[in-house]
This record gives sequence, structure tokens and C-alpha cells, in this order.
Amino acid sequence: MTVRSREKAISGAVQRLLRFISKSAVEIVEARQREKLMLDSGTHGTISVDRDAVKQVVSQGLATILDNKLAISDAGRCWLRRTECQDEPFAGQHRREDTLVVTDDGADVHLRVNTVESPLAMLRRRRDTSGAPLIGDAAFKAGERLRADFTLGSLMPRIGMNWNATGTGSHSNGVMEITEAALAARRRVDRALEAVGPELSGVLVDMCCFLKGLETIERERQWPARSAKLILKTALAVLDRHYYPPAPSRTGPSIIHWGTEDYRPVLNQRRGR
Repeated sequence: MTVRSREKAISGAVQRLLRFISKSAVEIVEARQREKLMLDSGTHGTISVDRDAVKQVVSQGLATILDNKLAISDAGRCWLRRTECQDEPFAGQHRREDTLVVTDDGADVHLRVNTVESPLAMLRRRRDTSGAPLIGDAAFKAGERLRADFTLGSLMPRIGMNWNATGTGSHSNGVMEITEAALAARRRVDRALEAVGPELSGVLVDMCCFLKGLETIERERQWPARSAKLILKTALAVLDRHYYPPAPSRTGPSIIHWGTEDYRPVLNQRRGR
């Protein structure tokens, strides 16, 4: 094996290694082969990697070793996202894209969102005193769906001149012509905010659409400290019911009669003439 092929093999092993330890920290176990190491994550299984690959990620600061456990660093996550993003590698390390499927009038619309810049994503990663996420997956999905429609509908106010308006419309005689997709997204935003109501829609627009943090919302709206989180969770629950309404109950209301154990109903029988 030549030096170049060896370096290429190590680079591929580094990417495979970082992708594996990005899920959780792993324990380093000696393998039978001296040039190999076993990485045991417990939950996600075990893989065998080159010892040189482990040395390389540690020496370059892409991973750290503590108590015989190998964990990925922030620099390692950026390196991994940069190598996996082929179109814009350096911009890709600062974003993590996800796809949301929005159903409108029977048609599915696939929307790409950047979960790294979303304050909702940070709230979902944070834990409360009991260890549970501050917001659940259903609330996060509802908020990201509102943000995707808001962005697709070009509802974000522009700063400066838009010299190249593409994707959501075109110019004709100086007038912006909105595409059908952008117009449909605006209608979905209007319906969602109307369903939530004026009391709760403001915090959704601030958090999901304008990407403001909880502290910023409380300061601008002059709310008490730590009150925006409770209002946001309530608003997201209502928004989730709008997007995904529960199925109507097919069972009728049951009739409950309170009585003693020896109670027996009395049937009034109509006497014959």
C-alpha cells in the first residue's frame, strides 16, 4: 500500500469513526490485532477502527479521551458536517438540515429547514430538572412546520434591495408576482395563527419565525422571567392540534350511576289495559 492510499484509507476511517462516536461516547477496547482498536458504544454496537485513526482525531482535536472513553468534540462535529456536505462544505458545518412534509389540500410539500439555527431545536436538546426535554417532538415539529411555511411564503421582512428574487416569485413591470407555492404557504400561516388565537400567536411568530430566544421575548414583551417558556409550550400544543387534529371519538358518552353495591335498577313496565 502506497503512502497516498494509506492516507486516503485513514481519512475514510476518520469519517467513519467520527460518525460512529457522534451518537454517544464509546469505550476503547484493545483488539487482537495491534494496529486495530475496538470501540464499544453499548447502545449502538461495536466497530473496529485503525489505531492511527484514533490517534489522528485526538491529535487534531476532533475527539477527546477521558477515562478510556472516546467522545467527539465540537470541532469534530463541524468537520463531520463539512465533509458530508458536498455542495457548500464550509456553510454546511454550521447547519443541520431536515426535511418536513407538509400536507395541504391533499398534496405533500417537502420543506428543508435548518435545525441548528432554530431556538426550538435548542429547547428540545435542553432538559428540565426531571431529565425530560423542555419541549417534545410533537411541539418541535409543529413549530418547525410554521417556520418552514413562513420562510416559503417570503413573509420575513427584507433588509435592503433584493437584486435577485428567485424561488418564491418573479418581477413583472416592477411588481412582485408570488408563486402558487408561496401563496399557499402564506395561507397555511394565516390559518395556523388564526387557529391559535391572538393571545398565543405572537410568541409563536417571535420564536418560530423571527428566531428570538425566550429571554429576548420576555424583555421585549415585558413579561416576567421564565414566563415565556410556559406560554410557548401552551401555544405549541394548540398549534400541534391545528396541524394534527385528534381523531373524533366513536364511543358515545357513558352514563354513570352512583349507588351502593346492592343497588338494582327498577324498570317501569307499562301495565296493560
